[in-house]
Amino acid sequence: MPTLSTHDTMVLLVDMQTGLLPAIANHQALVHTAASLLQAAQLLGVPVIATEHFAEKIGPTDPALRRWVDHVIHKRHFNAARESHFLPELPRRREKVLLLGTEAHVCVLQTGLGLVDVGLQPILVTDCSGSRHIDDHAAACARWDHYGLERISAEMAMFEWMESPAHPQFKEVLALIKAL
Repeated sequence: MPTLSTHDTMVLLVDMQTGLLPAIANHQALVHTAASLLQAAQLLGVPVIATEHFAEKIGPTDPALRRWVDHVIHKRHFNAARESHFLPELPRRREKVLLLGTEAHVCVLQTGLGLVDVGLQPILVTDCSGSRHIDDHAAACARWDHYGLERISAEMAMFEWMESPAHPQFKEVLALIKAL
């Protein structure tokens, strides 16, 4: 399976909202790692889309993450792909979708499975996804594996996007990696 490219990848940040994050296990580390990945995506020209589930009740995307998001899609279903407006709002010609967010075993998992159904390739960023309970996160990863879907870490994605230390943004992205 080929490595990631900045030309065919997008990032989908699922429901990292202010009303939910405080209940998520290790949420501060999760936000830090996700922010680093989103900042690297922006530096490298990879589009970042976020979903917000019932934002009027759960709140907006966390401000530490929102600053790196290109576009927000509002949703009512756990599986974002079930929203009629979801696919048209995604960037074109980006078949690989790096998925991160909360909760790993609900909205992230269901959206990932929904992306498969519409012909996209979801890739779970395990250190950028979380659940209230660690066992639920583990169950989500097990289910992901059961369906033969790929998992990756934030650091792996950043290095694959750059391909070489000769990349013009290598120093900036390396600083983000070192801060993980």
